[in-house]
Amino acid sequence: MSVQTAPPVAASARPPVKNLSLLLVAVFGGMFLALLDSTIVGTALPRIVEELGGASLYTWTVTAYLLASTITVPIYGRLSDVYGRKFLLVTGLSLFLLGSALCAWSPDMVWLIAFRAVQGLGAGALIPLSLALAADLIPVEKLGKMQGLLGVMMGASMIGGPYLGGVLTDNVSWHWIFLINLPVGVVILGVMLWALPKSTRDRSVKVRVDYAGIAVFALAVSGLLIGLTQKSAVEAGTGELRDWSDWQVAGPLAAAAVLLVVFVLIERKVAEPLIPLGMFKSRAYTTFNLASFFGAFGMMTAMVFLPRFFQTAHGVSATDSGLRVYPMMIGMVIGSMGASILITRTFRYKALLAGSAVLLLAGTVLFGQLEHGTSPLETGIWMAVIGLGVGPMLSGLTIAVQGTVEPRHIGLATGKLSFFRQIGGSVALALAGTLYIQDVEDIAPARGLAEAASGATGSVLAWVGGIGAAVMLLALLAAPGGKLTLRR
Repeated sequence: MSVQTAPPVAASARPPVKNLSLLLVAVFGGMFLALLDSTIVGTALPRIVEELGGASLYTWTVTAYLLASTITVPIYGRLSDVYGRKFLLVTGLSLFLLGSALCAWSPDMVWLIAFRAVQGLGAGALIPLSLALAADLIPVEKLGKMQGLLGVMMGASMIGGPYLGGVLTDNVSWHWIFLINLPVGVVILGVMLWALPKSTRDRSVKVRVDYAGIAVFALAVSGLLIGLTQKSAVEAGTGELRDWSDWQVAGPLAAAAVLLVVFVLIERKVAEPLIPLGMFKSRAYTTFNLASFFGAFGMMTAMVFLPRFFQTAHGVSATDSGLRVYPMMIGMVIGSMGASILITRTFRYKALLAGSAVLLLAGTVLFGQLEHGTSPLETGIWMAVIGLGVGPMLSGLTIAVQGTVEPRHIGLATGKLSFFRQIGGSVALALAGTLYIQDVEDIAPARGLAEAASGATGSVLAWVGGIGAAVMLLALLAAPGGKLTLRR
């Protein structure tokens, strides 16, 4: 995840705190909860759907969280400049904990999706404002360690999330993947309330939040996702999947297209747009965000559908499925760390990032051969290849964009990488969910559910992930080359 951070604060301007070390543990703990909730759900989803029903809504439990957390980041960032970090951080964490409690209570998939969105509304504050607060409180010479800590937490959430989700699902219940946030979160909330200096409103700062743009963009993306979800729904009475011309499919898709046009018109007029269209004149900005958007196709489809494959096709436990995806998660961590080291030492990125796109493309296409009888060794190798392809995208793109865009645009460009990655992941999951259900419907009657789940998973990764990786590769090949200018 790429996160835009605030500039460091001079020592004389840093607010006094009661216990800086304890406060930073709490602040970064809240950030870790938000990161963990993006990975812990995947291994529990098959059990959740088994109990709550709503298989056609499978991917929405992830998508709702991603979309809500992504679109609220700019709102929290702008408002914190006026109302202070404490008020917005406490508000965000409280929303996150409320959403967690409600998710555990959910009686069906529709309610779970709604409450995952509430969780996401809170999570949108935890990562960017935690980093901004750290920049307010930590001396500039120690900010590098802060970024290193963020990398460690990302790695821990990637590796620990799937396994923890499986363990809780198998040994207690899936409800505890959400309830586990409450005791930890309440302690963190108490430390924040006690140790953070009181927020004071800065009336000299004029807040300019693109509320209209954010609302229209969220509605447009939601319309797209709803249309794709309806395509995978079964028509009552006929038992057939809905056609693209069905009004429940075509209507939301048409509305999404109209709203995207309205969104562009809004962005051309507002002072501080959600997506500054003028930035797309920069070749680096355009190609890097395209790579971030489409690279998420392979990453998110693999993270969500591979645990489902292991549980549905092979009947393994949620815990076992969490362990089986480790080759991919470890590959992601190694790829991310390796890319950071190589790019900062050589000051060159293009060949490495293009190579990572080739690995991602190869890994997703290899999954097109997936069958029920495919050996664990083969799937493990394919997952490792995907992980090594995804990892450099998480860190390398951030370094590349910071070293190629104009200095005054570094913060904006860095923040948008994460934005486009999350939106790309949301779109990919909707496409993948539709394709998965269609394939299962086609294959299962003749060959059984296990073979259908295997074939559908292979199709999802090969087509959605593969096409995304191919576009990512083309975008990176079109990106500017040469040596980076890494600004410290």
